[in-house]
Amino acid sequence: MPILAQAADAPPFGILLAQALAESPAFLEQQADVGAALADAAQAKAWPNPRLDTLVENLGAPQSGGQSQRQSTYSLTQPLEILGQRAARVQVSERQLGVAEARRYQAKVDFAADLAIAHATVEAMLARKALAQDDLKRAQEDLRAARAQVQAGREADIRQAQASASVAASQAAAIAADADTSQALNRLSMLAGASTPYTGVSERLLAVVRPAVNPVQGESLAVATARAEREALEAQVTVEQKKWLPDINVSAGVRRYAWSSQSGYVLGVSASIPLFDQNVNGVAAARQRIAAAEARLAAAVLQADATRRSAQAQVGAAEQRLLAATEGEQAASEAYRLGRIGYESGKTSLMELLAIRRALSESKGLTIDAQLARVRALSALAQADGKPAFGDEK
Repeated sequence: MPILAQAADAPPFGILLAQALAESPAFLEQQADVGAALADAAQAKAWPNPRLDTLVENLGAPQSGGQSQRQSTYSLTQPLEILGQRAARVQVSERQLGVAEARRYQAKVDFAADLAIAHATVEAMLARKALAQDDLKRAQEDLRAARAQVQAGREADIRQAQASASVAASQAAAIAADADTSQALNRLSMLAGASTPYTGVSERLLAVVRPAVNPVQGESLAVATARAEREALEAQVTVEQKKWLPDINVSAGVRRYAWSSQSGYVLGVSASIPLFDQNVNGVAAARQRIAAAEARLAAAVLQADATRRSAQAQVGAAEQRLLAATEGEQAASEAYRLGRIGYESGKTSLMELLAIRRALSESKGLTIDAQLARVRALSALAQADGKPAFGDEK
């Protein structure tokens, strides 16, 4: 079922993440893989089925003393798994279940990071849209001021034309910001599985305060997955080693004699002889797969360490960038306030005022970009820690 039946703001991020995971095809694929692995693990515990055999002998044979020589044998044969064959098979299935679960959690964490970035992008685009509208209002105010100055004879007519051009540019920026916002909302709605696009968000991830360094470091999901794959391959070696063991079958049944209508019992044991195939190469191949898995695990550990250090550095840099952008925005806001006062009193030229207003818009845009970069960095750090970004960390 779709998450929403009509357009509305996206719910708080934690709720949105839970709803989106219930609809995400990528996560549902991993969920199905876990279900299949769970069923395989249960199936591996099943005992082999017995076999029912019927054998009729001496059909068409000459009679002896007027009696038929036909014999009918009915037997039940049960395969036996010896010396840990069944336990090895069960262990492989359980280890493969662990691999599927690790991949499912990795899909959850990756999806949470993508959703957090999409959510923050919507916030950033909405902020840029509001900024463009505010900038348009300021441009219109500057145009009115310029007209007043021209009419009072304090400015040349070209100043009014320059102010009009600034208004047109601000209008174009507002239209572009509106299009960017629609695109961001559509992407967030798509990721969340909403039937209709969201109209906004109800929570601000851009303003969430999180520590630059997470005190509780989890294991990298790539490392956890690589370790689970190695353990599954180690269990497979045991299975390969036990393939040389004889296939044992125990049978028991009854034999009926046509000439006397009496019965006798039969018992039997059969075993394959591992004379030509002792699965030596199968064991060697399994060991080589373990060696490859060990190499992948070692590479994953190195990559995870480098990724986390890089993510921590990115978070620290994003925090410093946001602090600098915020200070710059405050300074630009004060400069524009003073510039307006100066222009209206004739102490500041129109060109200076337009330049100051552009600087204010740019500084506000830099603050929005810094906030979005911070969310991206925090999401990357959460992935490196093996935790859902801005979501349930259990």
